Amino acid sequence: MKRIAIAAALAAGLGFGSLAGVNAALPAPPAKSDAEKAAEAEKAAAAKAKEGEENARAQDRAVANYKKNKGIAEPKASPATTSGKKK
Repeated sequence: MKRIAIAAALAAGLGFGSLAGVNAALPAPPAKSDAEKAAEAEKAAAAKAKEGEENARAQDRAVANYKKNKGIAEPKASPATTSGKKK
């Protein structure tokens, strides 16, 4: 009987502890200075420029591949269609 009571108390304690941990509020982050904001904006602008360059290169490769392969290949004529006979 004591084992069941201990197990129930332990389970209830773990349940309440996990519930409290899930609902806990984190402290607010410290305010950023103007220098940190400027550095972050510069970093974001550089990442955006790099992404734009990569996108342009990928588009250029796709266009070159399309021109090289001329898009969809024309089907070759079969001997029955080249004989000149009409159906």
